[in-house]
Amino acid sequence: MAVKIRLQRRGRRKAPFYHIVAADARAPRDGRFIEKLGTYNPLTQPATIELNVDRAYYWLMNGAQPTDTALAILRFKGVLYKKHLMLGAKKGALTLEEAEARWNAWKEAKEANLQKRREQTAEKKRQFLNAVDGTLKAKPQPATEEAAPQIEQTAAENEPAPTPEENSDN
Repeated sequence: MAVKIRLQRRGRRKAPFYHIVAADARAPRDGRFIEKLGTYNPLTQPATIELNVDRAYYWLMNGAQPTDTALAILRFKGVLYKKHLMLGAKKGALTLEEAEARWNAWKEAKEANLQKRREQTAEKKRQFLNAVDGTLKAKPQPATEEAAPQIEQTAAENEPAPTPEENSDN
């Protein structure tokens, strides 16, 4: 029996949500599957992927063939890197502890990068909401000292010249 790791579409029309499953290659796309490995939501920013890495690794090591999209997801989550490291450990290129340490270091760096991206997305969203909230914004005042004397100078230029009657009162 040929096993494929693929996406199974869920969700309503124009709002896709996918289950990542290991299924018989002959089964229909949304039909029977052997095991559910995780979920994928492409509508969130960044896309939300929840995956049981150990079970995906198990299926890859037992010959399951991922589809193109499932392959991209497995690569993003580090399953293919883990497979690469474990095969290297099996061949003796590095020890099992070294392979685990490399994979954990990669996983931590990837998570930090994702957290940074989530914060940037949240900040962009806050800026957008502040820009379109419907309240009037105060015009920024000149903050430099050079701008203030120029304003006073132009105000003095705009004052009308004293008439001869005003001069005679002094």
